[in-house]
Amino acid sequence: MASGAVANAAPAGGASEVSLEEPKKMTREDWRKKKELEEQRKLGNAPAEVDEEGKDINPHIPQYISSVPWYIDPSKRPTLKHQRPQPEKQKQYNSSGDWYKRGVQENSVATRYRKGACENCGALTHKKKDCMERPRKVGAKYTGMNIAPDEHVQPQLMFDYDGKRDRWNGYNPEEHMKIVEEYSKVDLAKRTLKAQKLQEELASGKLEQVNSPRHQWGEEEPNSQTERDHNSEDEDEDKYADDIDMPGQNFDSKRRITVRNLRIREDIAKYLRNLDPNSAYYDPKTRAMRENPYANTGKNPDEVGYAGDNFVRYTGDTISMAQTQLFAWEAYDKGSEVHLQADPTKLELLYKSFKVKKEDFKAQQKESILEKYGGQEHLDAPPAELLLAQTEDYVEYSRHGTVIKGQEKAIACSKYEEDVKINNHTSIWGSYWKEGKWGYKCCHSFVKYSYCTGEAGKEIANTEASLLEEQPGEEEHMTKPKTLMEIHQEKQKEKKKKKHKKSSNSDSEGEEKKKQEKLKKALNAEEARLLHVKEIMQLDERKRPYNSQFEAREPTEEEMEAYRMKRQRPDDPMASFLGQ
Repeated sequence: MASGAVANAAPAGGASEVSLEEPKKMTREDWRKKKELEEQRKLGNAPAEVDEEGKDINPHIPQYISSVPWYIDPSKRPTLKHQRPQPEKQKQYNSSGDWYKRGVQENSVATRYRKGACENCGALTHKKKDCMERPRKVGAKYTGMNIAPDEHVQPQLMFDYDGKRDRWNGYNPEEHMKIVEEYSKVDLAKRTLKAQKLQEELASGKLEQVNSPRHQWGEEEPNSQTERDHNSEDEDEDKYADDIDMPGQNFDSKRRITVRNLRIREDIAKYLRNLDPNSAYYDPKTRAMRENPYANTGKNPDEVGYAGDNFVRYTGDTISMAQTQLFAWEAYDKGSEVHLQADPTKLELLYKSFKVKKEDFKAQQKESILEKYGGQEHLDAPPAELLLAQTEDYVEYSRHGTVIKGQEKAIACSKYEEDVKINNHTSIWGSYWKEGKWGYKCCHSFVKYSYCTGEAGKEIANTEASLLEEQPGEEEHMTKPKTLMEIHQEKQKEKKKKKHKKSSNSDSEGEEKKKQEKLKKALNAEEARLLHVKEIMQLDERKRPYNSQFEAREPTEEEMEAYRMKRQRPDDPMASFLGQ
């Protein structure tokens, strides 16, 4: 408020000298008029306030921003000059054309050695340790001859953001003209060589002069083989970037054929083959679609143009190639010198003989097992789908007969056998639980590998449970006769307990002796400490040593026990007899 009052109370003319004294406060009437004028300016009914530079001040700018603080210059009117960047604080940057100079100074040749120059070459712009010239046997300081010219003193350039990142700053365009001149000289040399070659062929008669009427009318003679050879030579010459064909095509002017060497643009993208969001997943990063996009449409994978990346990976000779490679690795580990790339024929023959021997061994093993145990009729039985005429595969069909939803992916099984039902049980072991015991749900039996008793077993289990609830006290009185094995085990446990007690007793006796010795030492130390404390307490406080009643060490168990034994309690009736 005070700053605003000062800014408006200052006269427009202002005194010639700036006074740092704070002016008087405004009256209530002046304050009210000032506020009304601000409101009118914000509404647009009154002209905006003008600063010292003649610029309008936005009336919506707060007063603490527009007004100059009184301690800087109280005579100034409201302005935004102090909010803008101050020119004296701005950094001065070099222009984009400035760069470091190269070479040496021109028109400055020294004839004698100058004081403070390089002792090796005589230049003033560096010292001996920074000299890049070959070290002379006798420096220029002593000979005064061959004084090297002075280099340019490089300026300290300071660029802005764009100047630091200008990659062409300091580049001399005249250097590129050297490359252009070099290429023009090479081209001129090629043309001269070609002209000399033509002159030699004309002189020797190998090349006929093209003065025939067919050539004049623009027709090509059938025997102008040499001219075609020269045309091919022109095509084989190195071309500049302007003469190279467009990438993706090779245009032949004679045949008028455009040869494409990129993929066909009419190919359908993988992710556009099936727009169903539940179809095969497309990975945009690797551009891979492993599954078949037409899996649930009823189309045969062999008939569609694209059936997924895995279809190509697991079809044809890919699987057999992988099997052959695996066989080569296993054979090499067992000592056979075979390699898929080095000896493919040898490996193929070896793999074929291995498969034949393996099939023969399996057949012999199967025959021997069937001869010994039998069961050939079970192997010849038809599958369960044909016997029961039904399957558990869920498939949805549309009215046109196409598959809408096929069989779901199989659930991964564990390495253990599942749903194995033995001994006429209709449920597996662990399907029933009661009172902390597992059993079979079909017969409520808690004995594993027992024979199923069905509903009769359930009734017996229920009756036994009811009898146990009615007679809870009978089990306490009834004791089962112990077997000889149980009696022997109990005797062995008792012997172990006795041995453990004897060893523990001997150990405990040794520990007690050690504790008694430690306790005696602690009692003697406690008596000495009490005497020392008694002596210190009799001294004057000013004569006591520093920290005489303070000890930072943690006491041991024996010291605590000695302290409790020697401590005097005022409520103890026998306290007066302790010192006697």
